[in-house]
Amino acid sequence: MTVLSAALLLFLILDPLGNIPVFLSLLKPLPAGRQRVVLVRELLIALAVLMGFLWFGKYALEAMHLRQESVAIAGGIVLFLIGIRMIFPRPEGLMGAVPDGEPFIVPMAIPLIAGPSGMAAVMLMGSNEPGRLGEWSLALLLAWGATAAILMSATLLYKLLGARALTALERLMGMLLVAISVQMLLDGVGTYLASLP
Repeated sequence: MTVLSAALLLFLILDPLGNIPVFLSLLKPLPAGRQRVVLVRELLIALAVLMGFLWFGKYALEAMHLRQESVAIAGGIVLFLIGIRMIFPRPEGLMGAVPDGEPFIVPMAIPLIAGPSGMAAVMLMGSNEPGRLGEWSLALLLAWGATAAILMSATLLYKLLGARALTALERLMGMLLVAISVQMLLDGVGTYLASLP
């Protein structure tokens, strides 16, 4: 996997276009100046969490005695479910009901930006090819930067594209995620079967 393909995968997982309506509704009660501060804070928290999983996820796997195949299979299943929810959205949104008040870490940073599938994907990248952690960090930064740019201009994009276009884009991204998740699942199962005596 190249840096650009890894960045594209992570960008699809972070799903900034699908998060625009949720973020706008969460930030709506706050003053305009405070909205930017909260959004930047949540983006930085999400980046720190994902970087932590990328760099130290391998050690967490070893400490819990989990095989990489199990993370690939679990990540594929979670990614599949998120992709299905993007294609067939529920009334309460992708991640369910959200709490009132100013968001702090939950639900914006985690799980909307740094969700379980993103954490599993970066952990898998870091543990499968630990010699390429610098490249994976660059891919994560590229995906996060594109996500940050889209979410920082969420109000403008929502006005330009409208709800229908954003919904269509989210469903298209959901289709891509479903395909990626099936590939992750097949890779995990294939690796596990190849390791059997």
